[in-house]
Amino acid sequence: MSAEILAAPDSSFNVRFTRTENRGEGEEMAVEILENEEHHADLGSQQARPNTEQNGAAVKRRCFRAPAVTLGVMYLLMLAGIYVRYISVTLEKDQLLNKYDKLSNNYTQLQETVSVNNNQLKSSYETLSKNHSKLQAELQKLKDKIEGMRCPDGWTRFGCSCYFIPNEKRTWDESRADCQNKGADLVVINNKDENKFVSELNNMNGESWIGLKTEWLQGSRYEWKWVDRSPLRETFRASGLPAATQSWYTAYSNQQGQWRQSDDVHTKYYICEKRVSCIL
Repeated sequence: MSAEILAAPDSSFNVRFTRTENRGEGEEMAVEILENEEHHADLGSQQARPNTEQNGAAVKRRCFRAPAVTLGVMYLLMLAGIYVRYISVTLEKDQLLNKYDKLSNNYTQLQETVSVNNNQLKSSYETLSKNHSKLQAELQKLKDKIEGMRCPDGWTRFGCSCYFIPNEKRTWDESRADCQNKGADLVVINNKDENKFVSELNNMNGESWIGLKTEWLQGSRYEWKWVDRSPLRETFRASGLPAATQSWYTAYSNQQGQWRQSDDVHTKYYICEKRVSCIL
């Protein structure tokens, strides 16, 4: 058996009851709900028209709204980035200005320090230069003194003098001239020790001229004088050397250290004497 109920025309569904008999299994009730496709189609078409128009406007609004929001966000982000960059640049500028000021101050201080040090160094250099000049002058004096204490090659030192006997004979005047060319003069004997030293030098050549000669004085008389213009105080005369004479004579010394007189035209060996420094 079956039953069927149809809903009203404005209903959205139809209900149909169907009863069937099935042999051996009992009875079973089936209910079928059938949609009214045509009714739904009509209702859908009626409701779809206003919704479609509204949805289209909303879609259009959403299409314009999304780019506007995006542009606004981008604009805000750009403004934020520009502001952040401005702050960063401002801070960097301030830091650079501070560094510049510090460097400028340090540079000024360094200039002042360098100027002071330069003046000090200049003053120290001038002082050292003066001291150097003084030391150079003192050193030169010391060298001169040392050189003055030295005897030339071939000369013999005794006391504060250097002595030299050339290996040739000359007249008294020629002998003195040769000694003077050597920066010396004929020997002047001042004491017994020096006379002994001269006699030992004579052992090499025998008789030698010494720097003693007669000199004309007022009153028609002569007097013995040394070549350095000093008077004769101590003598080591031999028998041939008078205390005073009336003629022009020169003196020589023999191997025994005795002084004798002779005419200056004779030739003999001679002894040169050069005075040197005794102490510094």
